[in-house]
Amino acid sequence: MKIIQVSDPHLMTPGGLLYGSDPLSRLDACLADISRNHADAELVVISGDLTNDGERAAYVALKERLAGFVPPCRLMLGNHDDRALFVEMFPEAATERGFVQSVVETSEGRLILLDTLDSGHVEGRLCDARLRWLGERLEEARDWPVFLFMHHPPFRIHIPELDRVMLTDADALHDVLLCHGNVRHIFAGHVHRLIAGSWRGIPVSTLRSTNHQTALDFSNSWSLGHEPPAYAVILIDADGVVVHFHDFPVGVAE
Repeated sequence: MKIIQVSDPHLMTPGGLLYGSDPLSRLDACLADISRNHADAELVVISGDLTNDGERAAYVALKERLAGFVPPCRLMLGNHDDRALFVEMFPEAATERGFVQSVVETSEGRLILLDTLDSGHVEGRLCDARLRWLGERLEEARDWPVFLFMHHPPFRIHIPELDRVMLTDADALHDVLLCHGNVRHIFAGHVHRLIAGSWRGIPVSTLRSTNHQTALDFSNSWSLGHEPPAYAVILIDADGVVVHFHDFPVGVAE
């Protein structure tokens, strides 16, 4: 099974620049590269921060880009998004108990897409309602493998400025996961870096933005990175999970 993860496009009103680049043209380049090389993917997941400022025009531009896009796509929310406006603009998006989260059944297991947005805050949160929903979905899966997608990572990456805005209730999440023991991998966004490792025994990975990156800076300040944008090609079978990180070309216009 092939899943594509895209993260943090940070779309602006068309024509707007962010850190010197055009987020919309970079997303166009990303989607074009996926269409050329991975049209056979079972699903594309865009794991949050769809927009930079939650603007209607940015959501309109995203909707237009995805109208004819193949393969199927699921959208998630990050701290830069506006949940109410997103649901208005994408009424077909899967929601559960007022949150933009869903389950996707696949040939190799269950994907769970979690809404970690805590409106008005940069850090993420899973309230009691979301944790209960997650526990119910994990219980349904029982011994079937589960792969968890979320915007905010629940683990430290040891970059202080980003660790201050990770998921705030990571221990509560871990308690739910520990009760069921069937989560095989956590895929996150938010940090704009390629990271792979494990958190309390669960394999994890994070992804670069399609627009701008975080520098490998372990000081107490955030600084802009200059790595190219990327998406992830996730391959899952009975033997395990392999994640390829692919730098896609952004074109000469930039």
